[in-house]
Amino acid sequence: MEREVVVVGAGPGGATAAMALAQQGHDVLLIDKDQFPRDKTCGDAIPAGAIDILSTLGLKEKIAQAGFYPARQMMMVSPHGYQFVAPFPPSEGGSESYIVPRLKFDHLLYQHALESGAEFCQAQVIAPLLERGRVIGVRLRENGAVREIHSRLLIAADGSTSVIARALRPDKQQEMHRAVAIRAYLDNFTEYAHEIEFYLYKGILPGYAWIFPTAEGQANVGLGIRLDYFRQMKGNLEKMLDRFLNMPAIKQRFKHTTQIHSLSTWQLNFGSQPVQKVYEGALLVGDAAAQINPLTGGGIYNAVAAAQFAAATAHEALLANDLSRQRLYPYQTLCDEQLGPSMHRSFLMQKWLFRFPLLVEGLIRTLGANSSFAQTFLNKL
Repeated sequence: MEREVVVVGAGPGGATAAMALAQQGHDVLLIDKDQFPRDKTCGDAIPAGAIDILSTLGLKEKIAQAGFYPARQMMMVSPHGYQFVAPFPPSEGGSESYIVPRLKFDHLLYQHALESGAEFCQAQVIAPLLERGRVIGVRLRENGAVREIHSRLLIAADGSTSVIARALRPDKQQEMHRAVAIRAYLDNFTEYAHEIEFYLYKGILPGYAWIFPTAEGQANVGLGIRLDYFRQMKGNLEKMLDRFLNMPAIKQRFKHTTQIHSLSTWQLNFGSQPVQKVYEGALLVGDAAAQINPLTGGGIYNAVAAAQFAAATAHEALLANDLSRQRLYPYQTLCDEQLGPSMHRSFLMQKWLFRFPLLVEGLIRTLGANSSFAQTFLNKL
């Protein structure tokens, strides 16, 4: 079987690439190991910039009708407990930011990709197919049987543990360019309405803990920390989260009926280490391309933006009947020019915080929302 485009991974990056190409009349097969709706471990923050992009692909009305919980301001708490609150700036397209469990958000994008004309296949992709250094499709396991699907173009958006990226990339992600995180949900908890909270305190920098409300009385809570530092401190994520939730300022917001559930951990690949994203016949998108912001840990905007770049590049390459690395390279250039500078600045800030943790105290107390540090969180959620 041969398809024009195979997209591996139906998260935000993969679904966006699939819908964009299908809307331009291309034959698109979208593959994911899970059936949708499915949970995805994440902080659940959807920045307004991502909503702007998705709106151009026909999702504006669907998002408006979905009842997603808006995030309208941010509170940041310094290591000594100083805090400031700042509103999220308006996006270029006038969209709001949201806190949406990925169970709901990813399903909406998945459905729109199918309605746009993409076909879905639930299967476990186990390897790319290679022929003289060129990617020509995938090998997958479906209902216990292994089969091959050939493609003119493969787009890998299968996450931080991408089997496609591992097979193609000669460079491996160093621990200083990775993070570990843990997430849980709280029910019957006193949230601050439409306000997301970042806590930066001793023992977690360069990382942070968060409380992101998903609805009245409900919140996504968690923390993330750079992997090399986590290993040095011989940390335990569950114990670290428990300590955070037992801080007096947090514990007093618990009710006697508060429940903690859906505890889950995951790893993130920062966009601070140069990564090859373009191959003969293949592109990497989202977490598979290490497009996580090194300071905020946010990746949905970068994944959606990169998917848009990938679809535009792929469309032109398919029309030209040239899927060579050289013809596909404009995708790498777009990612480097449009997403790279922000991730580079974020990584520099993160490195300074690692060396001098009390810098964040001065940044928050003295400059507040006007600091580049705070602006990164406000704009790169």
